[in-house]
Amino acid sequence: MEAHERDPYPDVTAAGGLVAALRQEAEARARDIGLSPHATEAVGMETRRGYLSVDTAGGERRFRLRTSIPDFGWDIGGTSDLGTLVDAIAAWREGVPLDALKARFDFLDLDAFTGALAAGEPTASQWAGLLSSAYYRPQRNLLHRLHADEVLRNAFPTMTHRAVRLQVDPMDHTSRQVLVEEPDEGHYSVVRVGVPGAEWTEVPGDRLITYLRTALDDDRPE
Repeated sequence: MEAHERDPYPDVTAAGGLVAALRQEAEARARDIGLSPHATEAVGMETRRGYLSVDTAGGERRFRLRTSIPDFGWDIGGTSDLGTLVDAIAAWREGVPLDALKARFDFLDLDAFTGALAAGEPTASQWAGLLSSAYYRPQRNLLHRLHADEVLRNAFPTMTHRAVRLQVDPMDHTSRQVLVEEPDEGHYSVVRVGVPGAEWTEVPGDRLITYLRTALDDDRPE
């Protein structure tokens, strides 16, 4: 009894660790939390609103929840109740609207996360970082050209080797995305990411912006 009183996570200890405890609780509640069956240490669950991760606070019972994409992350709350945590993760993965999530799970603090999205983050910060990076100087003309367009600047940019990756929604890894590179000055190649059979296509400079806008248009049929 004294040992359990000193351990704020007896259920986690008994299960053999945080991953095992989460998996057991999810199975008991028939919840899909997206936890890989091969996960043993790092707790990361892929969702259409970024990755969710869980860790534990020291000295007190508190499961802390965080959402992130590469280079950006937000702490979105913590709870002492493992079952409530599992329910919240499952609801997040199901795409429950953020305002409904906040109303249902009072431990969630989504103000920083929703405020960042409303302010155009993390897209604006990512563009600023790439445009000012000395490492990506060879791609700077292409980056500036893409960013100058009022539509394309709202896509989330990353670099993949020499190519610029534009993604419609930074929080949704399944959203439309393209790679565009400039192998020679004024010559461009584009490929749709995640489309079966898609190949690199040469695109004339005077058609580049229109081509990319069309490729990223979520309303057009596949």
